Amino acid sequence: MDRAQLPLNALRAFEAAARHLNFTRAAIELCVSQGAVSHQVAGLEKRLGARLFHRLPRGLALTDDGQALVPVLAETFDRIGATLDRFADGRFQYVLNIGVVGTFATGWLLARLDDFAATHPHIDLRVSINNNRVDLAGEGLDYAIRFGDGAWHGTHAERLMAAPLTPLCAPLAAIRLREPGDLARERLLRSYRISEWESWFAVAGAPAPALRGPMFDSSALMVAAAMAGLGVALAPKVMFGHELTTERLVQPFAIEIDAGCYWLTRLLSRKEGLAMKAFRQWLMEAVQH
Repeated sequence: MDRAQLPLNALRAFEAAARHLNFTRAAIELCVSQGAVSHQVAGLEKRLGARLFHRLPRGLALTDDGQALVPVLAETFDRIGATLDRFADGRFQYVLNIGVVGTFATGWLLARLDDFAATHPHIDLRVSINNNRVDLAGEGLDYAIRFGDGAWHGTHAERLMAAPLTPLCAPLAAIRLREPGDLARERLLRSYRISEWESWFAVAGAPAPALRGPMFDSSALMVAAAMAGLGVALAPKVMFGHELTTERLVQPFAIEIDAGCYWLTRLLSRKEGLAMKAFRQWLMEAVQH
């Protein structure tokens, strides 16, 4: 069937009648007469060469052909309505879905979302938090911001910023820490990347103690535990500048290790649309300041 010849009014009349199973109620919804709805449906049936309704004394019942057509039309009209709703002030409102590792979201992105909204008012940014394990395709994400080495299968990764790891703790705990070996007497909070403390002690030139502290899948949560006095975290201090400035958090040693960077990633098969390009450009400029 030629798209230009689609009987849209008849399809709309059929979809409304199918929901109500009544021509009169469908007519009220569409602000037309009952006869107009009945005529449109009859014309559609003639065009398709199939009966869509059983006409009953007290209403309507869908035929098998009608039942097959209803979900297709309902989904189509819903999508059309959702798309039309995305026009604001005469411009299309683009939807951009990004997944962000929690520490980057709370430690860097959150404070800058107002700037993005102000400079890109027609991009509806939708942010979901992940723990660095993310399925771009399965979760319908345009981008994911991750921490690591940038090597994720099937993805394009663009480096955002370095994030070296260093011990961070509450001020009271820092008083007890004079040299790296003193950490052996503290509870050492761990991430799921279990080798990080061993790497730090190797760089510090001190033997690594047995690790028995709690394990966290988020540096933000791990540092919150450290600020509460539950132990010493090994985390990227660049994400906790406010806490360090206000002295709620202390970096007892200057020694840092490079365990990865933050990256902006997308599927190699995902072509960048206008909204994606605008977000990437804004993000790359923002991380330079």
